[in-house]
Amino acid sequence: MGKFARSWALMKSSANILRQDKELMLFPLFAGLASLVVIASFAWPVISLLHGHRTGLEDGGRHVSPVFLAVSFLFYFIQYGVVIFFNTALASAAFIRLDGGNPTLNDGLSAAWSKLPAIIGYALISATVGMILRAIQERAGFIGRIVAGLLGVGWTVATFLVVPVLAAQNVGPVEAVKDSASLVKRTWGENIIGNAGIGVVGGLLTFCVMIVSAMLIFGAFSTGSVALTVAVGVVAVIAIVALGLFQNAMHGVYAAALYRYAQYGDPGQGFDRALLESAFRQKK
Repeated sequence: MGKFARSWALMKSSANILRQDKELMLFPLFAGLASLVVIASFAWPVISLLHGHRTGLEDGGRHVSPVFLAVSFLFYFIQYGVVIFFNTALASAAFIRLDGGNPTLNDGLSAAWSKLPAIIGYALISATVGMILRAIQERAGFIGRIVAGLLGVGWTVATFLVVPVLAAQNVGPVEAVKDSASLVKRTWGENIIGNAGIGVVGGLLTFCVMIVSAMLIFGAFSTGSVALTVAVGVVAVIAIVALGLFQNAMHGVYAAALYRYAQYGDPGQGFDRALLESAFRQKK
């Protein structure tokens, strides 16, 4: 129950920070827009190579195009790099707020830019792991999908605090992964419970918004007004996107607070220290 209480307190405080610094939600927005640009850039070469890749798989994997593998790896690398960059910017800005400052968009972007070599290194590692898991999934059938899924979950959990580590420390990507895995051991309960809680709450809110939006769109459509129907639809899309940005930003703030909590026994300004006093330092 103590872990649930601490996790819930971290979640509420993370949401309060976002209400104070709404500009933090711009980092997930930029990440999403940049990801769409990357996907659009790779759409044509991937589609043109996909047929040959499938043919190679049907022939036992002996004729998988090296070009397809290279393009796939490049896509993974750039996509991970974009997401990690903006997540690092978000974590850097969150740290400023947790330290009692008032972060700006430029503060986060500048901090992430200064960590670019480590971000690129971690993107390379993530792309390599992604390719390996995909190979296991495709070549080992049903068992491979299970193994790849389990390994993927383990990797996600172990690297949950890599971004805050990159934002807070001057370390390389390999050291950041090691530090994240070590810190996760000390925050296992808060890590799992908190992220599950953010996901569940965000999912429920999104579901409710979608239900209400569907009812409003149906009501607008029944009036026969195309303009009203389109307007309601646009508002519904904006609301769902805003919820998604808020949820992603809260994940970033939560991770930053959890890093501080694990490292120093203090998640930062804006959090109830009395409730979180059972510092992880006692477990070192």
